[in-house]
Amino acid sequence: MSHATSAPATNAATNAATNAPRLSSNAKSTSRTRWAQGRTYFQAVIIVLWCLAPFYWMMVTAFRPSDQTFEMSFWPSNATWDNFVTAFSEDRGNHFALNLFNSFFIGVVVTVIGLIVGVFASYALARLNFRFKYAILGIILGASMFPGVALITPLFQLFTSWGWIGTYQALILPNISFVLPLTVYTLVSFFREMPWELEEAARVDGATQGQAFRKVIMPLAAPAIFTTAILAFISSWNEFLIASQLSTDATKTVTVAIASFAGAQPHQEPYTAVMAAGTIVTVPLVILVLIFQRKIVAGLTAGGVK
Repeated sequence: MSHATSAPATNAATNAATNAPRLSSNAKSTSRTRWAQGRTYFQAVIIVLWCLAPFYWMMVTAFRPSDQTFEMSFWPSNATWDNFVTAFSEDRGNHFALNLFNSFFIGVVVTVIGLIVGVFASYALARLNFRFKYAILGIILGASMFPGVALITPLFQLFTSWGWIGTYQALILPNISFVLPLTVYTLVSFFREMPWELEEAARVDGATQGQAFRKVIMPLAAPAIFTTAILAFISSWNEFLIASQLSTDATKTVTVAIASFAGAQPHQEPYTAVMAAGTIVTVPLVILVLIFQRKIVAGLTAGGVK
């Protein structure tokens, strides 16, 4: 009996001694995991604050009176809407409502045309086999490396000879050339990872290549197309260099209009009015990205896994 009762006790002691290091190791692993997660969250918070701090300071300055422009408080002591009224005031030569329409119109047209051309070009480069395919793709992507300042003079000379200076097409065509490489680069990588068996199955069921593209490929590519559309619109909306040289008062965009704001007195920089206009221009884009952030992330990562 003494041997029978001592054996379970011995086994229990052995198991406890064996499991003790394992439990200690698990506790250390859990502690390291929590520390890594906490460090990641802390770094993310720092990055977010670093990126949003200028935007927050712009909004705060937009609500300050002009005589308190350089106040160092984190919130204006005398908040006012006068700067937003000044931004839209035509008494100082501002036509900000027209400038907003110009930027929106140019952005929409550039996005639509860029997507139409980019979708078909990306599909052909990803799906079809033809000579010099990779050379064409390299040329398209290489076009995005040209600095905009190097294109100002030839574009100005070309559009002057055509009589296009100050017209919408003079601002739309260069923006399309800037947006297309981004569109092609984003969509080609997505189309390459798409399961082409679905398209082949649709062809076997009797669909033409055009029907398979419209009914199978396009719905699957919707997240990537939606993401590309947002990025293309933001790129066109923020463009300044080309618009500053090829536009007139009738076609001036918001970026150029903000840079040309005039103060109440000569040689006076209207910082608060500029910040108010910048807030008006930036807030819709921030709201748009926040609303559709899930679709943007889905579009950017959709081609990563088959």
